[in-house]
Amino acid sequence: MSKSSTSRGFRKVDVDQYDEDNFEDEVDESQESGPDEQEVSGYLMQGNNKQAFQSVLLNPPIHTKSAAAKEAASQLVLRVLNSMKTSEIQSAIDSCDTDTLDVLMKYIYRCFDLGSDGQCCASLLAWHEKVLAKAGVGSIVRVLTDRKRL
Repeated sequence: MSKSSTSRGFRKVDVDQYDEDNFEDEVDESQESGPDEQEVSGYLMQGNNKQAFQSVLLNPPIHTKSAAAKEAASQLVLRVLNSMKTSEIQSAIDSCDTDTLDVLMKYIYRCFDLGSDGQCCASLLAWHEKVLAKAGVGSIVRVLTDRKRL
């Protein structure tokens, strides 16, 4: 026989706190404002494209809500990607881990929205091909399903 329970303690649990749609990240937005434009521009002026590539991917503005910061970071990444020669692409991608490749793929998709000329899109397609070869289709799936947008 089952016991009759008069306990109503379970009703004090707030089940709405576990709803995915109500979830909000508690992240300090001041720590992630995007890549340092002066540092990256300095590397580009020196002709050190690989170092500029590595530093531009270090601090993506994923957690910020500022559209201007995201736009500026995307423009800077587009400038770095276009400055690299086709022969340098593979060595730059080989130096990245999986998380960095996912960030790069996010930037590539974001830059597709920004670029209007054919030369820019051709360069981005070359980058996309190389990143896809290294990271696989899983990178595309992670980028498209991630809620944190650039």
